[in-house]
Amino acid sequence: MDIKDTARLLDGAGVSAFLRSLPAQPLLLGLGEARHFVGELGEVRNEIFRHLVEHEGYRSFAIESDCLMGLVVDDYLATGAGTLDDVMERGFSHNFGEFPANRELVRWMRAYNEEHDEKLRFFGFDSPLEYWAASPRQALTGLYDLLDGPLPCTRETLDTLLGPDEPWSNEAAAMDPSQSIGQSADAQRLRLIADDLVALLDTQAPRLSAEDRERAELYGRTAVGLLRYHYWMADASPARWTRLSALRDAMMAANLRAIAEHGPALVFSSNLHLQRNKSVMSFGDQQLEWWSAGAITATRLGDRYAFLASAFGTVGDDAPPPDTVEGVLSTLPWDQSLIDARGLAEAITEPAPRVSRDFAYFPLDPAQLGMIDGIVFLKQAVELKKLG
Repeated sequence: MDIKDTARLLDGAGVSAFLRSLPAQPLLLGLGEARHFVGELGEVRNEIFRHLVEHEGYRSFAIESDCLMGLVVDDYLATGAGTLDDVMERGFSHNFGEFPANRELVRWMRAYNEEHDEKLRFFGFDSPLEYWAASPRQALTGLYDLLDGPLPCTRETLDTLLGPDEPWSNEAAAMDPSQSIGQSADAQRLRLIADDLVALLDTQAPRLSAEDRERAELYGRTAVGLLRYHYWMADASPARWTRLSALRDAMMAANLRAIAEHGPALVFSSNLHLQRNKSVMSFGDQQLEWWSAGAITATRLGDRYAFLASAFGTVGDDAPPPDTVEGVLSTLPWDQSLIDARGLAEAITEPAPRVSRDFAYFPLDPAQLGMIDGIVFLKQAVELKKLG
């Protein structure tokens, strides 16, 4: 098979043809990033999403950003209250609010909502954490305030147990378990309270509006997830980082399952979080392995989950060797291509793995092509930014 038989120009017609080739209409279409902050990929993503909205009935967009901060963006899309500058500052984590393509996407989504009755939704699906984690205060108090009595404790007791936010968000605890407060007596009591509040939410769901119920469920799974993450941050065993990495992706997957209820949605995140296979990462002298959010989500959604990985030819001034997957794809006649990944796996045999000089770029794993539905390939990625 010639590789040209597996590829097409990346445009609206190509995206629609790709969707028709899938065994089922996906509730979640994952578009992976081979590298964060690539301007060309951000522009391509926006074009794909606009096409999906205008021609394929998509109404939701999700990004690898703090799920609670994402509420700021979603509220802005619904009401237009506030300024775009403020929304970009308060509505994104990981410095994603500084990325021009994200600003343009939010601006376009708000303009769309002003002109249409059927509104677009925005979701962050990462938890409020990096390697360290934020305080569970917003999630716990948000859930508490949406529920009715009898409650498992008073609001004053909840505030006392939470204490100041600084010990929770201590970045040093990421590398030093002894600085984590996640296994303190107060933190363990908060885990029990969070469990009781989530159970109480189930009993009170009928009295809540759909909007309040959706928000309460988000607060509940975020509070439980954060407290669990903090608990294991205090663990000093060799399995600590594997467990923390797995917990983060499991929290992402829980948010993705909730977003799927508003599907179909385009999900934008690192290839490593959206792939169906295990994630593998070197961390110091350890080799960490855990199941990605995409793998977990695919076990729940089956054919209703689809994954487009992205890949680049020349990254900055780093060109791919001709015997790598990216090198082979660089011979295609288009600057931007959409490739049937499984067909590509049959068309090329034993490609060499690529080792990029750009440490922030994660090349395609030739052994995993059969686990990918499609590849968004950009022949050049020149507009590279490292923000923050």
